[in-house]
Amino acid sequence: QVQLVESGGGLVQAGGSLRLSCAASGSIFSINVMGWYRQAPGKQRDLVATITSGGSTNYADSVKGRFTISRDNNKNTLYLQMNSLKPEDTGVYYCNMAVTTLPLLRRGDYWGQGTQVTVSS
Repeated sequence: QVQLVESGGGLVQAGGSLRLSCAASGSIFSINVMGWYRQAPGKQRDLVATITSGGSTNYADSVKGRFTISRDNNKNTLYLQMNSLKPEDTGVYYCNMAVTTLPLLRRGDYWGQGTQVTVSS
């Protein structure tokens, strides 16, 4: 099995910064795409950013230029640096990873438990 543990959420004023982390553990052979998603109250879960194993990134238009996604493949850890935060960035942030597991090399889609980010105006 694979577990994803997120950390780094909290309350911040508009214009501030936060850094989220998501560490994967378990019977991991490899991890392909990693991503961050967020869900605002009463809304669907939306893509924030993704990063491939080769380092190619993709961002939602609403966060381009403010957020930076990165990964440490040696530590199986995903990061999201969030700068110039806005109240509309408020929500629960979830990490997602496409993981190939041992011993049968099966690919699965795994989610973190979510971490709350609240940006006050």
